[in-house]
Amino acid sequence: MKDVPRSAWLTLAVVSVAVFMVSMELTIISLALPSIRDALTGTTPATLSWVVNAYSIVVAALLLLSGWLADHYGRGRVFCTGLAVFTLGSLAAGASSSITMLIAARALQAIGGSMQYPAGMALLLAAFPRGRHQTAIGIWGAMGGLAAAIGPSLGALLIQAFNWRAVFFVNVPVAIAALIVGRRVLTDSQAESDAKAGPGGKGGPGGSGVSDGEGVSMDRGGVGDRGTGRDSRVDVVGVPLASFGVGIVILGIVQGETWGWTSAATIVAFVLGAAMIAAFAARSLRHPAPLFDLGLLRLRSYSLGNLGSLFFSMAFFSLLVPLPSFIQDVWGWSVMSTGLALAVGPSVSFLVSPQAGRIADRVGNSPILSVGAVCGAAGMLWLLAVITEEPSLWRLLVGMVLVGVAAGTGFAQLVGAALRDVPSQRFAMATAGRTTFFQLSVALAIAVSFTIIGSPDNPADALGVYKIVWTMCALGYICNLVVFGVAYPRNRLKSTA
Repeated sequence: MKDVPRSAWLTLAVVSVAVFMVSMELTIISLALPSIRDALTGTTPATLSWVVNAYSIVVAALLLLSGWLADHYGRGRVFCTGLAVFTLGSLAAGASSSITMLIAARALQAIGGSMQYPAGMALLLAAFPRGRHQTAIGIWGAMGGLAAAIGPSLGALLIQAFNWRAVFFVNVPVAIAALIVGRRVLTDSQAESDAKAGPGGKGGPGGSGVSDGEGVSMDRGGVGDRGTGRDSRVDVVGVPLASFGVGIVILGIVQGETWGWTSAATIVAFVLGAAMIAAFAARSLRHPAPLFDLGLLRLRSYSLGNLGSLFFSMAFFSLLVPLPSFIQDVWGWSVMSTGLALAVGPSVSFLVSPQAGRIADRVGNSPILSVGAVCGAAGMLWLLAVITEEPSLWRLLVGMVLVGVAAGTGFAQLVGAALRDVPSQRFAMATAGRTTFFQLSVALAIAVSFTIIGSPDNPADALGVYKIVWTMCALGYICNLVVFGVAYPRNRLKSTA
């Protein structure tokens, strides 16, 4: 790829290492929970759940703010700051002497993680030519698949060789190395050129912005209508509305089963969160420097890419997260055996994702996502047809390979599909919005699946409720086939940004 500079590959390496580290943390933390419960006195099941929930809620709540900061104050600066904060959080988590300290440290990790996602993707897309975006995103997505593949087994080895603290301390040398290299190779050249363009520059109020090729202009009142210079004004009302609104909704989702879905606490959380998000949206339409430009939603590729993320989350995470419980509770497998069996799917995803990105640069995202949806649906139908109460590794592996192909053609491609037509000066903001919606979708998928599963009395009942969830997963993939096989726009928008 002679058209891609060396600096772009270095940027990809740093950003990919960061996403690998954060993704691996998410996959191995569940293995450490029993050891944490035994080691930290006074830890109850409710407080233990907040070791996971605190991270999810804080990340989702701060993504929009982090995207705004990256676009306005430098993507490289925000990314490296996020790495540093994540490192400090990892150190604090590994050194925690109480469950309260550990939960606070996880929240600190989440602050750093929220800063890395939008800034990292914006740096990546700005470094590569438009024609190579899907290749870069495919490689980036493969690192997440690799982390998911080796995370459970690595976590088990670390806990067995050392203790639960090792799953946090292992992040520190990786993050420090990425930070040292990142400070040397990551630049804010895109943000600087945007700033030089000023309010009258391309993509600004006086610029031509983006056209969808059908007479719909995205300049005035659309994606590029507020200038690409780094407007330092902060929406002091919109920031808390967005952060608390999203955070409260996530809180309601993750606590819904514990509180009760019809309880006053859950209903108040959903109503209050939705009201704050609605108020944030209304304010964003009027504010000259909004936290999130709602004009992005006028891009069909962006809106449908996010809708596809919802269906994909319902299909993929509703299978992957509860599946270890089925294998261990119904089939009676050990934690290590379960982790090794489930590593097959992410390993396939790791191999498929870069190739899918290269192909997508030639044929577009929708054919790749359509093929992935077919594979995912086939995998779920296979599991529905052949999985019984009797353990069978080969039957499980066939389904996991198909789901792994769906993941390899899904995770990164969904990012690429959503960001395909976004103007360069909105990369971080669009990524933040997309990732916020993705976090909400994942939390909803997990909550719904565990609510359906409940607490079955025997293996036969367990198999029955799991198959209801797997049917929902198959429907999610089928919906994605409709979105990307029929509705998603085939042609890239004409853009001067």
